[in-house]
Amino acid sequence: MQKSVIYDNRFFQGFLTLFCKVFIWFTGWKIIGPEPACPKYVALAGPHTSNWDFPVFMSVVGVYKMRVSFLGKSSLFKGPMGRVFYYLGGIPVERKSAARGDVVQQVVKIFDEKEQLILGIAPEGTRSKVDGWKTGFYRIALDAGVPVALAFIDARKKEVGFGPLFYPTGDMEADVKAMQAFYNSKQGIVPQNQ
Repeated sequence: MQKSVIYDNRFFQGFLTLFCKVFIWFTGWKIIGPEPACPKYVALAGPHTSNWDFPVFMSVVGVYKMRVSFLGKSSLFKGPMGRVFYYLGGIPVERKSAARGDVVQQVVKIFDEKEQLILGIAPEGTRSKVDGWKTGFYRIALDAGVPVALAFIDARKKEVGFGPLFYPTGDMEADVKAMQAFYNSKQGIVPQNQ
């Protein structure tokens, strides 16, 4: 995986920061809570109900000058466009056949190899209404020994930012319920998809 990502480019970082501050001001959103003060964590971004979640969450990334990564299927990182996904902070994972069940361990290994890593994941896995969260984020955080930062969007109050850090205990059912309780008071941009 290449080391240089878009966030390392001074021009882009300056442009992103300025653009995001203007976006926040112009759209009336407020950023709540400080950036988590730890070098490695899973940033759980929820509730995820709309395509507009991306620019709103990216405003936090730009204002705080964060270096966020995301997971993508390995095929996206091949060919001429593959470098673009690396440059955007993408981390390739193998999702086919036997290796699919090993995605968690692939990501845990990447956490072990890096001194700093912020991995953004939407717990619903989609913008559409779902019955429950996918739990891969939890298994990644637990096995990698990193906390989960509860990043949130609340369209009712027009607030976006960070709640507390959550440290997995190993009791997945209880821990996921506790994290979901934090999000119960948050409203997505498209509430009917929540």
